[in-house]
Amino acid sequence: MKGSDEERAELERITELLGRNTRAGKLLAHIGERYFEGHEDQLTEFNIATEVFARSPKTFVAADDAVVRVEAHRLRKKLRDAYEEGGGALRVVLPAGSYTPKFERGAVPVVEPRKRRVLPWVLAASAVAAIAVGFALYRAPGPAPAAATTSGVTEVHFMAGNDGGEVIDDAGVHWTADRYFKGGAPWSVESRFIRRTSRPFLFEKWRTGEFRYDIPAQPGVYELRLFFVSALKPGEEKDTSFEVTLNGKPLLSPFDPNVDAMGTDIAVERVFRDVSPDKDGFVRVAFNNRAAVPAVSALELAPGIPGKLRPIRILMQPSSVVDRSGNRWRADDYYMSGFRSMAPQAVNGGSDPKLFSSERYGHFSYAIPVDPRGRYTVTLHFAEFYFGDKLPGGGGTGSRVFHVYCNGKTLLEDFDIYKESGSLRVVSKKFEHVRPSAQGKINLTFEPVVNNATVSGIEVVEEGD
Repeated sequence: MKGSDEERAELERITELLGRNTRAGKLLAHIGERYFEGHEDQLTEFNIATEVFARSPKTFVAADDAVVRVEAHRLRKKLRDAYEEGGGALRVVLPAGSYTPKFERGAVPVVEPRKRRVLPWVLAASAVAAIAVGFALYRAPGPAPAAATTSGVTEVHFMAGNDGGEVIDDAGVHWTADRYFKGGAPWSVESRFIRRTSRPFLFEKWRTGEFRYDIPAQPGVYELRLFFVSALKPGEEKDTSFEVTLNGKPLLSPFDPNVDAMGTDIAVERVFRDVSPDKDGFVRVAFNNRAAVPAVSALELAPGIPGKLRPIRILMQPSSVVDRSGNRWRADDYYMSGFRSMAPQAVNGGSDPKLFSSERYGHFSYAIPVDPRGRYTVTLHFAEFYFGDKLPGGGGTGSRVFHVYCNGKTLLEDFDIYKESGSLRVVSKKFEHVRPSAQGKINLTFEPVVNNATVSGIEVVEEGD
């Protein structure tokens, strides 16, 4: 057993305050119990999902079900809110990226003054009224991120409509509360599972109405990423398009997140390279009404490469990895359907085979966002983990056969990994001059012919002139 009586008492007090039968209260009580028992090693996403949120141990896959990450994020916010209303010298804290509670003394620092949350039912009373109120609202820019200087920022990542603390994603990116906006109003989105994203926390709130962001940026070239999700409910059919401008020029016009994603509850990410501040030193992104009221979930402005999008590298693993050459591979993202393998396996071949020790398998697709103006080299990395001598599936050539399509064109037909290299050996296939869709996507579809399709890594690199 560990922990002092004072720590136990404080955790009990705050659990009662949150409500023992609420999701936040149940989660806090569970992690507190494991902490005091000295079993912090049991505070994994899988264990919490199955023991607290009644997910089936047989079917739960963390990459496909974000319940623990979402509820932990909400618990962090509720703890912060509770202590801002008052409390003793000892506070319960759930650090970002961790499910182990900590106990801190003294005031928890607040990044910037918080506004009272506008209740969704008040906003819903009248869309017109919400927009009118939004125009009257103005919030001065919050503190600049760590990369900022007195003449402007060099990088920002913020969650639109969010007035809480920062969240750190699995690649170490710090996402802050909303900032640099003028007009519009925040909107809390009802809880739902958002597909094609490994960062569901970005889509918990929106900024909506007619509004703009005026971001003071140092001179240079940037990549701009905008994150959306359809406001419609499944089964609804109507035009929800609006306009987005960059430094006064059309960027997305018209733009409908539902059309872009081909459905509701699907994350939409649009990316644009070669973005530079206007003459006055601001990157101005404006959202204007058209058929519907605009809404955005998050915005990211990061240093870019002139004339090229930064390479996109994805592994079918739960966390990001830096390879031997210093390149960062992000965790599995942008997928729809399929299953990710639970445990890595030893593979051979290639310069860094450990990168490709896991897989996504089944019948699945990826929609990887890129700048629509570019042409790209797409490299797919495969390994056969299941079929072959001394492996669970047995068999060999012909045991797994599948097709791979990209934006309607065939990349691989009747592809057989074992036939090319046997088992547990990396096979890489490179495809040049790939044209993205009009929506700025590299759409990859993996279609089974015999047994499941599979992939272990994806690279997308923009080609030069």
